[in-house]
Amino acid sequence: MDTIIFDVDDTLYDQAQSFHKTVKKLFQEPFSDEEIDSLYKASRKYSEILFDKSENGEISQFEWQTGRIISACKDFNIPIDTEKAAVFHETYVVEQNKITLFPEVEELLNALYKEGKQLGILTNGEEKHQAMKIKQLGLSRWFPAERTFISGSIGHAKPKREVFDFIEEKMNLDQTKTIYIGDNFEKDIIGAKQAGWQAIWMNHRKKDIPTNATYKPDEEVHSAKELLNLFVKKA
Repeated sequence: MDTIIFDVDDTLYDQAQSFHKTVKKLFQEPFSDEEIDSLYKASRKYSEILFDKSENGEISQFEWQTGRIISACKDFNIPIDTEKAAVFHETYVVEQNKITLFPEVEELLNALYKEGKQLGILTNGEEKHQAMKIKQLGLSRWFPAERTFISGSIGHAKPKREVFDFIEEKMNLDQTKTIYIGDNFEKDIIGAKQAGWQAIWMNHRKKDIPTNATYKPDEEVHSAKELLNLFVKKA
C-alpha cells in the first residue's frame, strides 16, 4: 500500500483513560473500573448518535457534548444534570490534554515513515478540539498539516462519501493502494470500504461486526501490538 490514513480517537491512543480519570474526579460513588468501562461504552454510543444529529443541525454542539454523558448516566440510574454534564465535558477536555500514543503505534508510525509511505489523518470532530489532541500526541512528526483532515473544517464527516472523496482529491490518492485504519465500524470501516479503500478495523474494544453489515474489514486487529505486527509481517 502506498497511502495509509489513520483515525485518531481510540485508534492511536486509549480514549477510555481520559474518561476514567474524569469519572473518578467528578463522581463520589466508588465505581469499579468495569463499571466505568460500561459507562464509557454507553457514552461513546450516544456520542456517535448525537454527533450525527449535531452535524445535521438538529441539535447544538453543546447538546451533543453534554447529552452523551447525560444519556449514558441515565442508562445506569446515575443522577446528573446539564450543569454537571457541562463540567464533565470541560474536565474531560482537560484530561485529553494529557493523552499519549499507544507505544506500538509510535513504533509503527516511525517504521511507515522510514519506508516512505504517504501518511494521513482523518478524524471526526470539532476543529479546535481535534487539533488540540493532534498537537498533544505530537502527530506532526509523521503527518504534515496538508495531510491532516478534521471533519469540522471540511464540512462533511465520516462515513459520508464526500469526506473520503475530498481527501482523495487533496492527496491525489489511488483508491486501490489506500488503507484506512480506525476503531469505529460504521464511521471508519463502512466509510472507507464504500469509498473503495481498504480498511483495517482497530477493534481493541472487541465489538461484534453488525449482523446486517454490507461491508467487512480487510483486516481486524484487537490491539496496537497486533496492528504493528500486521505491518511488520507485510513489510
